[in-house]
Amino acid sequence: MKAFIGGKLVLCDRVESGQALLFDEKIIGICNMDEIPSEAERIDVSGKLVLPGLIDIHTHGYGGHDCSDGDIGGMRKIALELTKNGVTAFCPTTMTLSYDSIERAFDIARRERAEFDEKRAFVLGVNCEGPFISEKKKGAQSGEFIRSPDVGLMERNRDILRLVTVAPELEGSLEFIKETAIMGIKVSLGHTDCDFERAMEAIDAGASHFTHLFNAMTPLNHRAPGAVGAALVSDAYCELIADTIHVHPGLFSSAAKAKRDKLVLITDSMRAAGMPDGNYTLGGQAVTVKDGECRLLDGTLAGSVLRLNEALRNMASHTDLPLHEIVSMATLNPAKAVGADLDRGSIEAGKRADFAVCDNNFNVVATYINGEKI
Repeated sequence: MKAFIGGKLVLCDRVESGQALLFDEKIIGICNMDEIPSEAERIDVSGKLVLPGLIDIHTHGYGGHDCSDGDIGGMRKIALELTKNGVTAFCPTTMTLSYDSIERAFDIARRERAEFDEKRAFVLGVNCEGPFISEKKKGAQSGEFIRSPDVGLMERNRDILRLVTVAPELEGSLEFIKETAIMGIKVSLGHTDCDFERAMEAIDAGASHFTHLFNAMTPLNHRAPGAVGAALVSDAYCELIADTIHVHPGLFSSAAKAKRDKLVLITDSMRAAGMPDGNYTLGGQAVTVKDGECRLLDGTLAGSVLRLNEALRNMASHTDLPLHEIVSMATLNPAKAVGADLDRGSIEAGKRADFAVCDNNFNVVATYINGEKI
């Protein structure tokens, strides 16, 4: 048994100080300092924040590797490197590629999850971002491999899929959404040119999520609310890339106050994350990274080099929201969004002892998985 002492425990509804957090492989509970069992190993985290392990449900890569490379060594390197940012679980995210490439990436994610090493972040399941997207809003995705919604791909891989993006204006999309949601795979609306009404129809059909709010979707207009309007007024979860590049920080507070516990911070990171500026690839396309911006040769934004703990810092810097609400955007909210909140996402008795220990500026000083410092 171990006990964190001296730190601030960031719970889902408050920040607790002056208490101890008891855990082994799972969280045992919170107690007064004089109630710590004598056999417990005391870990002094004075002056630090103790967060639940961060969860990134939308990341394409990190540290020079891409989740779509089809390489188990690369996937394991991503899973290891993400822990340096406090991430303890993630959804490797595929791009609009050939079916062979996509399903090879699924197989690699499937293998990494089955062979989980507790020194790496856990693969919750795959986020399939494409190929069922709009040509008009493809963003940094390859138009060559865009396809109509295909339930067969979902059916063949329902064991590893957590989330799939679809543009709801595509022919057959509503039926695809209904059938996919019934399988237990969460459906996200994104890379879409749909109007407000169509987006709401898709939500009625079973979609429960929006891919990177504001980016690659029809914008908000007072007479044509678009996909952004539907995202803000619906009960769906919404991803946000809080790097101050994809979305102006002046909108962080408005988005958060509109969505509250349905706002999910993501990185949308590519292989250049954690690497120096230079030339890289994303989905087979050339990307130049300079001063934190990732762009295709035509200037289109192409993923990010954001770290999830940096996203927390940016939200704290540009909003007046309570600390516990901000932290939930990278812990409990994403866990709920993909149905993984039964055993992770918050500091509660019985959940996995996955933690990110940070300073007050969200710099990670230690990451714990299953109660072990890694």
